[in-house]
Amino acid sequence: MPFKNDFMKKLYTIALAFLLVSLLNTTGFAQEKYGSTLNLGLGIGGYSGYYKYSGHTLPVLNINYEFDVAKNFTLAPFISLSSFANRYKDGNGNYYMYRETVVPIGVKGTYYLDGLVKTSSAWDIYVAGSLGFAIVNTRWDANYYGDKNMYRRGNPLFMDLHLGAEYHFNNRIGAFLDLSTGVSTLGIAIH
Repeated sequence: MPFKNDFMKKLYTIALAFLLVSLLNTTGFAQEKYGSTLNLGLGIGGYSGYYKYSGHTLPVLNINYEFDVAKNFTLAPFISLSSFANRYKDGNGNYYMYRETVVPIGVKGTYYLDGLVKTSSAWDIYVAGSLGFAIVNTRWDANYYGDKNMYRRGNPLFMDLHLGAEYHFNNRIGAFLDLSTGVSTLGIAIH
């Protein structure tokens, strides 16, 4: 797996080590129901999905709340937030700022694989898909007179795929890692 920078490589190594050590630990408490869970996460995106325009990694805040829909299946409305700013120099030597805030809103459908994947009772393994749209607010400095549509992208609708795991410290608190085609997230789950 190619990494764009050392931070991503370190994050991947830490997450993989956490998963391997925790899988070997047989203590913990898995839940029968997966819904009624508040997930708070900090993610990293920038090369795909609605963040691909930036060309580099961006921090992303994410919050969702899971509802049980069927056996092993939840739906979670979510909202995320990311902001990007950069200073540019025009052909006349003048500097100006470009700022963009992206607020993705959507729903994530999650299927828990506990019946198919044999792990300790402290673990939940899942696959998911998310669908939504991104609200984008773009701002240029007042002294910029160039093409203000330069960074406009097409359709704000998006769809991402996810593979993730949650480790339950107890019946109320867990930690999760969600690897995604859009924004991969590490966070806390409150049951």
